[in-house]
Amino acid sequence: MAKEFSIDATEMEPPEPLMLTLDMVEDLGPGDYIRFRHRREPVPLYDSLIQSGFSFLTCTGHDVKFEIFIWRKNDAKAQSLIKDKIELAKLAVIDSSLSS
Repeated sequence: MAKEFSIDATEMEPPEPLMLTLDMVEDLGPGDYIRFRHRREPVPLYDSLIQSGFSFLTCTGHDVKFEIFIWRKNDAKAQSLIKDKIELAKLAVIDSSLSS
């Protein structure tokens, strides 16, 4: 069964969010994804994710500045769940590995 894992990095200082996220992505199974919330856009994370075989969508959040959804590249189930969640929450996508 697909799971959403959550990281709230709003109070974390670098490099803790980066290290925690890179550890967590390795445990993602089919359909699983991470919802990463941060007060800053974690630009250094993006290249690491892409090089490691993961995709991401970055959105502007409602109660936090950025929400980043992360899943294994080519995991259609996770991608579909994320797109549904973004539409339901009416989040605006501002960056994506899908356009790369």
